[in-house]
Parts: sequence; C-alpha cells; structure tokens
Amino acid sequence: MESQPALICIPDISGFTEFMSSTDINLSAEVISALLNKVIYANEIGLKVSEIEGDAVLFYRPGKLPPFKDLVDQCRRFYTGFYDQLYELHKKHAKNGEGDHIPKMLGLKIILHYGRQISAVPIGKNIKLMGEDVILAHRLLKNEIPEDEYILLSGNVLEQYKQETIQRNFGWGELHDYKTEYEHIGEVNFSYINLRPLLE
Repeated sequence: MESQPALICIPDISGFTEFMSSTDINLSAEVISALLNKVIYANEIGLKVSEIEGDAVLFYRPGKLPPFKDLVDQCRRFYTGFYDQLYELHKKHAKNGEGDHIPKMLGLKIILHYGRQISAVPIGKNIKLMGEDVILAHRLLKNEIPEDEYILLSGNVLEQYKQETIQRNFGWGELHDYKTEYEHIGEVNFSYINLRPLLE
C-alpha cells in the first residue's frame, strides 16, 4: 500500500516481565488484558489499533496531528485510566497475596513519534505498520530518561507544531529536552514529561 504520514503512539506497560514471571498465570492474564483494554477504550482522538504486543498497544493515526494540548491530554487519559484500573484490580484481589504486587510492580510509559512514510499493510484481519519510523518508535522505548513513567515526544512530533502552540508546562508536569544515541540510527532528539505527579 502507498505510504503516508502518520502518528505512532505506543502505551507500554513497564514491569511486565517481572509481573508475568512472579505471578500466577491466571491473575497476570486477567490484569494485563484489563489494563490494555482500559488503554484502548480511553482513546478519544481517533487512534487506530495496529497491534497488541503483549505489554503494549501500537496505535497509529494517519494524516494531520491533533492539536498539541489534545495529544498530551490523550496521554494523560491513558495514564489515569490505567491507574484507575490498576487500583480496581488491587482491591478485587486484596485477599490474594499476589494481588499486593499489582500497583507496585506495573507502570506506564507512552511513546509518540511522527513518521513521514508509513505503510499500513493488511495481513489477515490485522493492519501491520511498516517503515523506518515504526522501527524508530520501538527503539525509543529503550532510552536513558531518568524517570520510570513518562510521555516521550520525538523531535519529529514536535516539528509538526508551531513553537508557540507547544505548551512546556502543564501544572502537573513540564517538558524536558533529551537525546539518545541509537546504533545504525545515530542521535535522536526528543522531549519527555514525567507522568508520576499525576498520581500525587
């Protein structure tokens, strides 16, 4: 299919491997599916699901980006909805010793990247995203940000907005500039917002 510009959004559950390996399979399956469902149904800006990747959802939205504030607000909804569900699951499994680990072990980070040439290829009933920018979006999950839970906005995303429309302080958090070096890609600039203050 013909490639086109698109927003890539990856809400990713941190602590997934530790949780899966230290928790009963029935409980872990219930928790992870409930959390991913909460994230998917919190989508209010027309994101489409390409894949569910075990501990993450790969969303995309072709064409024009939403206003900057709407984009950040959407990520905020993902995060607060995720924690609302996490606390509900904790209460539900309060009598189960393993249930105590649910809120402590799991968290959420959200990657936002804008790709200029992304192909959405139908494979069976699913849409597979292809292109260098899809690879880069996944690479951005591995970075040196000194926080555990955050929104990461790649330089490509920020370049799509006029500078005066980019809000850098949200009351609950502010935008910090950062960069990371990736093999075969080189230096990549991005900004991030720490999400943890939303829980305080």
